Amino acid sequence: MKIKTADFVACCDDYKKCPEANMPEYAFIGRSNVGKSSLINRICERNALAKTSSTPGKTQCIVHFLINRQWYIADLPGYGYAKIGQKQREKWRQMTQAYMLRRPNLYCVFVLVDLRIPPQSIDMEFMRFLGENEVPFCILGTKADKLSAKQREESVNAIKEKLSDTWDPLPPFIVSSAQTGLGREEILDFIEQANANLAEA
Repeated sequence: MKIKTADFVACCDDYKKCPEANMPEYAFIGRSNVGKSSLINRICERNALAKTSSTPGKTQCIVHFLINRQWYIADLPGYGYAKIGQKQREKWRQMTQAYMLRRPNLYCVFVLVDLRIPPQSIDMEFMRFLGENEVPFCILGTKADKLSAKQREESVNAIKEKLSDTWDPLPPFIVSSAQTGLGREEILDFIEQANANLAEA
């Protein structure tokens, strides 16, 4: 898939205010500082489409981008960010959960996990929430460029082993890097195939 256009559409604090649900939508979410905005920019080949920051917690609402005038990317607030109050964290949690459970055109949630660190319980709990509520998701292992090939393989295997405690079969898993573009084509192929399946339905 070639990205011809990628445009900011809206920033909403309630799923009811999101753009009209008339096109397929793919949400991106993960722990704060997992590299979500950088990966979205790499996928769309736009350096400043999604706002990036060295300070976690930059995304604080549901941000929509319209891609090729045919489908949406939804950039969701990161979870697990400790430097904000409990009240704000709970507000983000409620906002994102309501969105994922009630957005009718949401086809898949891309859950980003940092390959540099061991599997985190907060990621596993979030994926369990998606599974229990039958929300389709795909795992994106990020920051692969920071690891050697051997370290990358060991990290992926550790995550899959942890997932196997709950999942059979395992969810789709794509290794990625915002720096090098690794995984970009695979992610776009996944979306292109999903869009084709929806068109045929």
